[in-house]
Amino acid sequence: MTGADERVRVVLVDDQPLLRRSLAMIIDADPGLAVVGEAGDGVEAIEVVTATIPDVVLMDVRMPRLDGIEATRRICRIPGLARTRVLVLSMFELDEYVYHALQAGASGFLLKDSRPGDLLTAIERTHNGEALFAPSILTRLIEHYIGTAPAATARKAGAASVAALTRREIEVLGLVGRGLSNDEIARHLTISIKTVKSHIAQLLSKLAARDRAHLVIAAYDAGLVTPRNRFSK
Repeated sequence: MTGADERVRVVLVDDQPLLRRSLAMIIDADPGLAVVGEAGDGVEAIEVVTATIPDVVLMDVRMPRLDGIEATRRICRIPGLARTRVLVLSMFELDEYVYHALQAGASGFLLKDSRPGDLLTAIERTHNGEALFAPSILTRLIEHYIGTAPAATARKAGAASVAALTRREIEVLGLVGRGLSNDEIARHLTISIKTVKSHIAQLLSKLAARDRAHLVIAAYDAGLVTPRNRFSK
């Protein structure tokens, strides 16, 4: 049985108390997860997260006093919370929400109509450093991103950055960009999970990426992935 000190510690941030309670019941029912705090707006979220230092923050977007995007940005800038990951959970699939959440430092973005099992998996994967976006959301985000003028410049820089990577690191980056998990990458390349994690760590360092979500963008910048092959595994 998983010990209390080994569970993934989660803070829930949503302005609807009933929804927070429902989410807490789902999360606490999983032996590997534990809700360690709750907040009803962005200001309170920063206070609770700073006090509890959780592994994952489940963050709503639309809230009074301070919205989830700005709260995410501030949380990700606090040095003592460098290991805390933010998973944005929203009712809205609006492109600007996703884009700004990613820019603010979020490691994932899910819709509130996601199944309980998907939510639990998302929390665990976010804690493990695996960015998680609903397929429809990430596809639209990337299509929007690569269509902008700054993205064209970024792709040139991305190609230059990839030139410093090893052949295997480039392979792993491409698979990350296609949305594969660590387990799937390991099976695809016939290597161990430990080796996959080592390559991911090297990619984060060499590409100066905060987390896996930004490696996805780097894969697109380098031309390793396109919206057409994004979900072909």
